[in-house]
Amino acid sequence: MNDISYTTEEIAKILRISKLTVYDLIKKGELPAYRVGRQMRVDAVDLEAYKSRAKGAPVVHMPAPSLKSTASRQIIISGQDVSLDMLANHIEGQTKSYRPLRSYVGSLNSLIAMYQGDADVVSTHLFDGDTGEYNIPYIRRLLIGHRYVVMNLLSRRAGFYVQPGNPKQIRTWSDLQKTGIKMVNREKGSGTRVLLEEQLRLHGISSQAIAGYGHEEANHLGVAGAVATGEADVGIGIEKAAYLVGVEFVPLMKERYDLVMLRTPQNDEVIRLVSDILRSASFQGELAAVGGYDVSQTGHILYEA
Repeated sequence: MNDISYTTEEIAKILRISKLTVYDLIKKGELPAYRVGRQMRVDAVDLEAYKSRAKGAPVVHMPAPSLKSTASRQIIISGQDVSLDMLANHIEGQTKSYRPLRSYVGSLNSLIAMYQGDADVVSTHLFDGDTGEYNIPYIRRLLIGHRYVVMNLLSRRAGFYVQPGNPKQIRTWSDLQKTGIKMVNREKGSGTRVLLEEQLRLHGISSQAIAGYGHEEANHLGVAGAVATGEADVGIGIEKAAYLVGVEFVPLMKERYDLVMLRTPQNDEVIRLVSDILRSASFQGELAAVGGYDVSQTGHILYEA
């Protein structure tokens, strides 16, 4: 057993809990973990020790104290865009004080996780149809009672993925309900799903009138891939994925992709660190090199509670 270790995904399946809960246990020091490349791992003996403590039984083979889980504070960065992986890499490169962990969860669920204390840096791109504004209306409703800062990470275009040449002429939200058109959707809680549902509400379109509405994919590449293979005629996502997969992109919205961090005494240094990275020429240069990102507001504070 001493040579066996598990990933966070495997731990979540073994304990039948979410990955966010696993990260929370690691963050609190209840489940010792260490990094192998970009992946966090937990030794089998540490998992058994945790299970024994949870059951109230005597703990056998308790691991000796080590540097693997006490050297730095672990911070969970939640969201799915590649820019968040880049941010995590910059944090690792600039300080030993923090160990970034990545959680690939959609915008709405990320904010809920932050409210519950399960995330430290949350990304969000949530469109509010009543105000025409991104993110802040949702953040104000979900993080009520908390102090926080909202900082721009980037802006990007969202739109339809369609077959090359757009043979079914899908150009507007109303076109989704045309006969003979099948769509592929994003999962509930994602910013793209919220954008779609808000637009349907504003245009008076019932989701039941859209074929394929229940077909869900977990990321932009999955949606674009479903269109590329002919499983669907249309999907919604960001421009970059269209070029990577080879489908045509019909732009609809310019969306703002922001970061949210709670303002607490222990987070002041994290906020300063993230702000410095976002404003740096090296980070913005990396974002610009990816393509499809507008960095004109990157690092700007947009709202403080």
